[in-house]
Amino acid sequence: MWKRDEAVRPASGQPTAAPQPAVPAQAGAPGPRSEMSHSMEKDIVNIGKSVVIKGELNGSEDLTIEGHVEGTIQLKDNVLTIGPNGRIKAQVFAKAVIVLGEVTGNVTASDKVDIRDNGSVDGDIVSPRVAIAEGAHFRGSVDMQRKGGGQPQAQPGKPAPAAAAQSQQAAQQSTQPAGAPQRVGA
Repeated sequence: MWKRDEAVRPASGQPTAAPQPAVPAQAGAPGPRSEMSHSMEKDIVNIGKSVVIKGELNGSEDLTIEGHVEGTIQLKDNVLTIGPNGRIKAQVFAKAVIVLGEVTGNVTASDKVDIRDNGSVDGDIVSPRVAIAEGAHFRGSVDMQRKGGGQPQAQPGKPAPAAAAQSQQAAQQSTQPAGAPQRVGA
């Protein structure tokens, strides 16, 4: 097994300067250790129990709230977790929302809303996936819209939805003169 102290000592027995203690990388300073830990860990921010925020909260990191927030929370590409002590009175926009505490306000998530045991949501939810655990509280409406919004659209290489194909045929028939051959499946 390689040890740093053995690698520093010269084989000839000549004295050398004392080895310098390792200096921890500063938070803002780039270095091999800080770059490695930054790429391996996803940034997560915690708002403690005693913190109260009133206003607009925006971010690009995963966020856990244990305190009180009133206003608007926007984490479009990140996960918002409302801890068991968290009390939110806000409009919430995030990639995913996990509720262990209380949320009063509308919740919009591009991926998923998960209301866990003892979690509470009073407001409308808009998300393609919604999970409500037994013992959770929810009062409001749920809109499980697809990603990309509203109506299903034809994708390249796939046929158009049946309703669109029927309306297209009806439009063609109404514009062609009587007795003209009809094209089907254009």
